Parts: sequence; structure tokens; C-alpha cells
Amino acid sequence: MTTPAPAPIILTDIEGTTSSISFVRDVLFPYARRALPRFVREHGDEPGVRQWLDQVAAENGGLCQDGMIVETLQGWIDQDRKHTALKALQGMVWEAGYRDADFTAPVYPDAVDALRGWHATGSTLAVYSSGSVPAQKLLFAHTDAGDLGGLFSGWFDTGIGGKRESSSYARIAKALDAAPGDILFLSDVVAELDAARDAGLRTALVDRREDYPEPRGGDATGGHLRIERFTDLAAG
Repeated sequence: MTTPAPAPIILTDIEGTTSSISFVRDVLFPYARRALPRFVREHGDEPGVRQWLDQVAAENGGLCQDGMIVETLQGWIDQDRKHTALKALQGMVWEAGYRDADFTAPVYPDAVDALRGWHATGSTLAVYSSGSVPAQKLLFAHTDAGDLGGLFSGWFDTGIGGKRESSSYARIAKALDAAPGDILFLSDVVAELDAARDAGLRTALVDRREDYPEPRGGDATGGHLRIERFTDLAAG
């Protein structure tokens, strides 16, 4: 069956959608966990770092030593906790890792081809991820396919609202000055797609075999269009 052409605006998730879940879990998180102690020792007095450390301390009974704050942050990494301070500090650590070429970000080849093609034919591209906007920009600026950051016109994180809340997608549509129906949201998480659909967006469930070995079909798709590759979407 021919799938519908992409909307004028493509809004995409990252983890499990443009990039593998394993990259974040097996590369980025462990790197941040290892690098945090040294990063805090070397940069903990800088205002842009100190504000986040102090926030963590205040929220945890007034932790008085940076070592204790780091241990708390490392525990949050292990729990995959979505905390603003942790996301900000992780982004700073990852920036150093990208800059030092300790790693590059893998992006699925079909996603690279589709994103470039959509951009070339005039579609507006935007990102909505639980990772901070700075972390998103770092990832796409340092991919194994080169710098893809220039393809995107909009960047959104949970500062605009939770990804499973329909109001977040309404705010994104407003920020993009677009009708919700002109936006196609790509994600691997059905609950996020449900929220986007409730806000009037078009949706597609990205069900990659690399990340989800058992195909999701029937009721498991939540009624969303299911694709295994970005190239499953017909060219506009």
C-alpha cells in the first residue's frame, strides 16, 4: 500500500527514530557517567554549571559536597531520569566529547537520505526530543554522516511540555506558525503519537527492527501509520 506523502513540516523524535536507542543507552549515558566527576571538578565554579549543581543540591536536602551531587546525578543517569539539571549537565559533558572526537552520533542512513531529501524539496524539519535542545544540536552537528544541523529549523525539548501531553504539540504548532494538520510527527513511542494525534498532528510510528526486533502490528500500533524506514514514506 502506498503511504501518504510527508506533510510540509516534519517533526521527528531522535532516540529509536533517527538514531538507535543503543547509542544513547550504550554510548552517551555511560560517557556522561564516567566524565561527570572530572567535569564538575574542572568546571563546577563556572556560573553556567554551578546553577544546575545548586539546583540538584537544593532539591535533595541541601547536599553540601560536589561529590555527593555527582553521585546523585550518576544515580539519575542509571535510572534514565528526565531531569532538567541532569539533561543540561549531560549536554555540557557531551559537547566536550563531540569536540574531542571521542565519538560521533550514528544516524540511520535512511533517515539521513530522507531528511536531506525533504529539506531539498522545501519541507520544514524540526526536532522534538526529551534530550535538551543543546544536546540535540550537538548530536546532529556531529553525526557519522557529517553536520546535519543546518537541515532543521526548529528544536524542542520538554521545556515546551511533556511528550505524552497533547498541549505540547499544540504549542509546537504555534511556535512553528503552522496548522497542526500540516505537521507529521515521527516517533517510536505510541503514547507520544497518541498525544500528537489528539492535538491534530499527522503521525507515523517508526518501528525499526534494529530497536524493536518483534514488529508491532495491529492494536500495538495504536492506529498510527507504521513504517520501518523513513523512506517508507512516499516522496512529496
